[in-house]
Amino acid sequence: MRKALRWLLALTVLIGTMSTAGAATAAEPEATGTIDIKERLLSVPGMSLIEEKPYTGYRFFVLNYTQPVDHRRPAKGTFQQRITVLHKDVARPTVFHTGGYSVSTTPRRSEPTQIVDGNQVSMEYRFFTPSRPDPADWSKLDIWQAASDQHRIFTALKKIYPENWISTGGSKGGMTATYYERFYPRDMDGVVAYVAPNDVVNKEDSAYDRFFRTVGTKECRDRLNAVQREALVRRAPLEKRYEAYAAENGYTFDTIGSLDRAYEAVVLDYVWGFWQYSTLADCEQIPADAKNATDDEIWTSIDTISGFSFYTDQGLSPYTPYYYQAGTQLGAPTIHFPHIEKKYIRYGYQPPRNFVPRSIPMRFEPSAMRDIDTWVRHNARQMLFVYGENDPWGAEPFRLGHGARDSHVFTAPGMNHGANVAGLVEKEKAFATARILDWAGVAPSAVRENPAAAKPLAKFDAKLDRRGVERERTLRP
Repeated sequence: MRKALRWLLALTVLIGTMSTAGAATAAEPEATGTIDIKERLLSVPGMSLIEEKPYTGYRFFVLNYTQPVDHRRPAKGTFQQRITVLHKDVARPTVFHTGGYSVSTTPRRSEPTQIVDGNQVSMEYRFFTPSRPDPADWSKLDIWQAASDQHRIFTALKKIYPENWISTGGSKGGMTATYYERFYPRDMDGVVAYVAPNDVVNKEDSAYDRFFRTVGTKECRDRLNAVQREALVRRAPLEKRYEAYAAENGYTFDTIGSLDRAYEAVVLDYVWGFWQYSTLADCEQIPADAKNATDDEIWTSIDTISGFSFYTDQGLSPYTPYYYQAGTQLGAPTIHFPHIEKKYIRYGYQPPRNFVPRSIPMRFEPSAMRDIDTWVRHNARQMLFVYGENDPWGAEPFRLGHGARDSHVFTAPGMNHGANVAGLVEKEKAFATARILDWAGVAPSAVRENPAAAKPLAKFDAKLDRRGVERERTLRP
């Protein structure tokens, strides 16, 4: 899966994160006893405190939890996995949030957490720094091991938070929530997966090419395509600028192989990156006449959307675990560029193997995603998938078959990779909200009688509940 944008889902990377405004000045007393919640959390074997951060109406803890490197052989070593707990009340439901990458140590609330007015547990994905075994046996980085991390955390914390649990995540986090449900379907009471790609057959990616032929408007597509092509036409002078930029910042290109490969990778991410994190209205910021634009205008547009620092060793290093998974189980899209003559493209859309150090062995497992897709189609129970109409990652979505029960797939019109329940059309938004409340066991009687009346139980908090996306430097799910 892909690269090079400087934006991260506020699901995260959190898609549509949200929070409750400070109606209370402190967390309410525990309904199940007088033992302080910190003591209860630290009484869990293997749990240790990194820090506690204050937030009105909540307690927020950053913790380490001891996990087996290999859940099949737990005696073969352990590592410390970071988690966070946004604590409201043990009598409230709990949302298990996964971003699929590193965990944020700033208090945040995912959209389902705001909807159910509950607690939130967030997990850092194994092998993302600092939650990486040392030495790192990369063969232990797979979707089953990660789901088993989540299962152990849930099992430990369910004793403290006994009410209903819902798992959620956006993008790779939505994929993570889905895989967890596949391997441990009895843990959660519901799943809300945002913009989760479903690359069932890794070598069949025509859906992405069809997407780029019709997304947005022709005028916008033409602008983007022209800038992308022009950046390759002007390769020589712009690579000189890139070389100076890399030297100034101490960037190197050992992993991808050369500055030339990195330059082309950044440029070929440009159109994808725009649609992933921008809207149709943002097309006004794209140079309208690429052929007559200055080199600086072309460079700035590419850098703003794709990020020239990303394919450096320094830019790729934090995402080695992601690219390893993309090249071993998750799959990665390959797209074509009919608007660019072949003479300008030397490498094409490069595979994940090119973004992982060669010292790490990789072998693709084609059955992994087929298994997940088959399971979801025939066994999904109380699962909600939300996609954005203009998000490239939605070109290969999860779909439901006859075996699915109380599960739903919705698309938010005009939205990008930050699509959420709040962005759905009114009828679908109310329905999805009602299902989340019901799965969490907190649907008011008025909502049970009339789902159209469903609304989030917690008020919006600008600090905790950030809708949409935040800038970062990677175009990935």
